[in-house]
Amino acid sequence: MHAASGVSADEVMRKAVERAQRHQAKGQQPGYTYTKVTVTEELDSTGKVKDRKEKLYQVYFQDGSTHVKLLGVNGRAPGGGDVREQSENDTNVRAITGKSKSDTKDNHENILTPELAARFDFKLIGQAPINGRAAYEITFQPKHPEPPVHHIVDRLLNRISGTIWIDVEEFETARADIQLRSEVNLLGGVIGSLKKLAYTMTRTRVADGVWLNTSSSGDFEGRKLIDSMRIKTKSESRNFRPVRLAS
Repeated sequence: MHAASGVSADEVMRKAVERAQRHQAKGQQPGYTYTKVTVTEELDSTGKVKDRKEKLYQVYFQDGSTHVKLLGVNGRAPGGGDVREQSENDTNVRAITGKSKSDTKDNHENILTPELAARFDFKLIGQAPINGRAAYEITFQPKHPEPPVHHIVDRLLNRISGTIWIDVEEFETARADIQLRSEVNLLGGVIGSLKKLAYTMTRTRVADGVWLNTSSSGDFEGRKLIDSMRIKTKSESRNFRPVRLAS
């Protein structure tokens, strides 16, 4: 790791957010499609895997929005139950994040928004290489006093901290490591709680000015209703290729 000079954490994050916002504007990025494989494992109290599900998706990305199509589950074509489960998962995510039902687009590739950045304090640690490129290494933690809670995700954001690496040349997010600082209840604890969250995401420059999520891993532990739960996830994306998508 090398010391950084002449730049502040807030300045780096401001430039990173501005770049993300520009790329979300219509026509600022070429469309891309790629395949994504996710593996979700549910563990029992001894740490043994009691359920494992591998899903294959075709992902379409353009103008800051990501559209996902489920292609396979555990090596077979998805059935009606798989599609319904995916739809329910999407609905739950929208409920947590406060998105409207009419918003059919996801922005998984754009993790930086002005609203998100405004919730945290940032500290520049230095520079470190990520995938052979220099990146600013910046730690973050929630502001004090805690930002207001409007949606379930806000309660979670007030409990996480971590490190983010921003590419020195293009001010794109190259990697993010996130941890849960303390237990957080979901919907007042009626639905459950989250005791542990450890999540890592990496992004790669796949073309000139185009960065996409290429891998992630997560470890989650908590309570769902009255049952304890522990879930591990990982994902990998590959076969990136440009494509012209309908507007």
